[in-house]
Amino acid sequence: MSIPQFAVWAPVPSTVTLHLRPVGGTATTLPMVRDEEGWWTVDGTLPAGPSGEPGVGEFDYGYELDGSGEVRPDPRSRRQPEGVHGWSRTYDPFAFGWTDERWTGRQLPGGVIYEMHVGTFTPDGTLDSAIGKLDHLVELGIDFVEIMPVNDYNGTWNWGYDGVLWFAVHEAYGGPEAYQRFVDACHARGMGVIQDVVYNHMGPSGNYLPEFGPYLNAGGTNTWGESPNLDGEDSDEVRAYIVDNVHQWLRDYHVDGLRLDAVHALHDTRATHILEELAIEAEVLSAFVGRPLSLIAESDLNDPRLITSREGGGYGLDAQWSDDFHHALYVSLTGDTSGYYADFDSLEALGKVTEAGFFHTGTRSSFRGRSHGSPIDTLRTRTWRLVVCSDNHDQIGNRATGARLSTRLTTDQLSIAAVVTLLSPFTPMIFMGEEWGASTPWQFFTSHPEPELASAVQEGRKEEFKAMAWDTSNIPDPQDPQTFHGSKLDWSEPTGGDHATLLDLYRRLLEIRRTVPAFTDPRFDAGHSRSDDDEGWLVLRRDDVVVAVNFGSDAAEVGLDEPVTRHLLSVGSTEVEGRTLHLGPTSAFVAQVELPNLPTSFTPGG
Repeated sequence: MSIPQFAVWAPVPSTVTLHLRPVGGTATTLPMVRDEEGWWTVDGTLPAGPSGEPGVGEFDYGYELDGSGEVRPDPRSRRQPEGVHGWSRTYDPFAFGWTDERWTGRQLPGGVIYEMHVGTFTPDGTLDSAIGKLDHLVELGIDFVEIMPVNDYNGTWNWGYDGVLWFAVHEAYGGPEAYQRFVDACHARGMGVIQDVVYNHMGPSGNYLPEFGPYLNAGGTNTWGESPNLDGEDSDEVRAYIVDNVHQWLRDYHVDGLRLDAVHALHDTRATHILEELAIEAEVLSAFVGRPLSLIAESDLNDPRLITSREGGGYGLDAQWSDDFHHALYVSLTGDTSGYYADFDSLEALGKVTEAGFFHTGTRSSFRGRSHGSPIDTLRTRTWRLVVCSDNHDQIGNRATGARLSTRLTTDQLSIAAVVTLLSPFTPMIFMGEEWGASTPWQFFTSHPEPELASAVQEGRKEEFKAMAWDTSNIPDPQDPQTFHGSKLDWSEPTGGDHATLLDLYRRLLEIRRTVPAFTDPRFDAGHSRSDDDEGWLVLRRDDVVVAVNFGSDAAEVGLDEPVTRHLLSVGSTEVEGRTLHLGPTSAFVAQVELPNLPTSFTPGG
């Protein structure tokens, strides 16, 4: 075991004292000295650990600032056994016995992502119990497991976006060693791991960073909390804090990619944006560790610069979410055009997204009252750089009652949603339980121990939906333990009935995606669409494959440009007669078709 190095960046206090206690032993204090950059290190010899050697072994520790009498956790703490207000505990990530020496990583192109929340994925809600369900994901056909934030937050359960100690793995999930076991187990099964990280704000409880230094913008907040100081005085160290966190996940914990939460909320006016800096760091680290490392942005800006190369004037991230795909598909399935869904009231919207990546490409957004987005350069950008879904944690959890699509759609409707999403040219993402149409809700839950904060969250939730004319009487209380426990998946469901039927369809669709090259062809210009709002059908053509979907409640007829050569899959009632496709209500047809004949004078490469 390596000897821990106790150092902390704290330019604010005049004195810093290290409080140190061998686990199970007696606490002691050591003075610290400051360098010119505001870093404090131990002035003296570390006490003996459990082995009897100085500094060797596990220690609980913390920092006292300016003789306050209060011991604060380490901003870079890897473990918090007693929560965000308690002492930190040393953890050596390099002592773990990895078995993934042969793991060479996975490229994002062609991949399928599975989004999961550790606390509600299994009854126990731990990383170790989640390992027991990984074979289910392998059989499904998953390439990447995306874990919602595991950084430490106050309370026992939470979505994870209220984190305040970014380096520590939440103890209720099993802590850092359980996290390494989970990653190792995923790699053993051929799946990569993407970690959801939150760099745009700090949670409301346990954030002691301002006592150490100017980590946060003075008076700067966004929708969710205090935002980091990325471009002000002393921001070099704040950016290094974020970069070091990236290194921890990708290097120390063998993670294969990061999902960067709400990057539109990152305020940075420096010449090199923090996102570009992270892309550079990931590229350098990828070369060092010898495997692909992916950075995926969540953004509501429809800004192609995120995934445009640095040479092309962009930030050089690998991929970004396309909310427009979800919105267009949601409206096609439900007919709901309220709020920001208003602009997606035509099947042409869904067709446009499949061809252009975004619907709003500088067009007017009636919800925003202005133009929105910018067009993707479809000649230079690859389709896999957009992550799409039919549902995700945000879309479900931010509905008033946390209701999944499965509570308002039929099995056939869920099936055609899966066809459109999983056979799209983009990188599809499945939210946990979606693959069997889970009936359990995914609700907004918190466990803030502070009464005033708990009350603020409860009232804020009601006010949010009151403003949208929702009946607030049936909105679940985020602080009620049942809201959390009721959001856990029911693993008895996928074994029978419509749940099993839908699960089988998901497996078949992902098998088709893996075995028919046209579905992962990364060229935007390889596909086109046509639709009819009156009859409710949409046809997506890509290379030699066609996907035809009838969203309507009446039968429809669709003309085919070329004859079918191989039927791949149907949902509901479908029949082909020559060049005419008969689609029953709520149905889908997937097939390969004959490519147009090339001119006799055509010479490849000529």
